[in-house]
Amino acid sequence: MADPLTTAVLSVAGGSDFVTEPAPARTLGTAEYTRFERARILGARALQVSLGAPILTDVPAGLVDPVQIAELEFAAGRIPITVRRGRVS
Repeated sequence: MADPLTTAVLSVAGGSDFVTEPAPARTLGTAEYTRFERARILGARALQVSLGAPILTDVPAGLVDPVQIAELEFAAGRIPITVRRGRVS
């Protein structure tokens, strides 16, 4: 028995057997962020750090710039911010 989605696609396609394979799942991680997502994450985290949020990674003694601290946390993969992707209807 075919799943409901395949049945719906076949009925819309006029009963043809042409069904495309679903797109492969994207793995999310530091290397997969776009430059816009990266900028948004770093900016949001830098603002949090500048307002007194706890720093989540080891920072060198003289480093006080929130943007540089956010970049260190981003490189370490320690920023607790997620990116939601998808279509906007």
